Amino acid sequence: MRRPGNWTVSSNLTSSAFARRSLGEVGIRQGLVGFGGQCPHEVRDNGVTMYYVYTLSCADKKPYTGCTDNLKERLERHEKGHVPATKNRRPVELLTYTAFKNKYRAFGFEKYLKTGSGGAFLKRHFLSTIRSDS
Repeated sequence: MRRPGNWTVSSNLTSSAFARRSLGEVGIRQGLVGFGGQCPHEVRDNGVTMYYVYTLSCADKKPYTGCTDNLKERLERHEKGHVPATKNRRPVELLTYTAFKNKYRAFGFEKYLKTGSGGAFLKRHFLSTIRSDS
């Protein structure tokens, strides 16, 4: 199966193996998934706006998940205390982000990550990998 960014997914991978391999361990460059406190300046694909679902590590050791179309600006707003949900939880650090071309899929993924099973997915595939690298 062909995916954006010239990478291929083998059809014999289970969904969790796919998530571990492509999202948790390897990391997909080319604007699809990022790790480690770096954000794209403005990743655009042929003029298409990208929507980012991101997770921050807050001072209270709890993650914060949000969605935006301008990740760099949003991170600056978090750091300056302009976001009520993280204002008293600073400093914040970007742990991971995922880029989507479709706004509704991005918001759907954000909503999923805020559920119990989505939180478990986040811990299993993103947070445990990132914390073990530090």
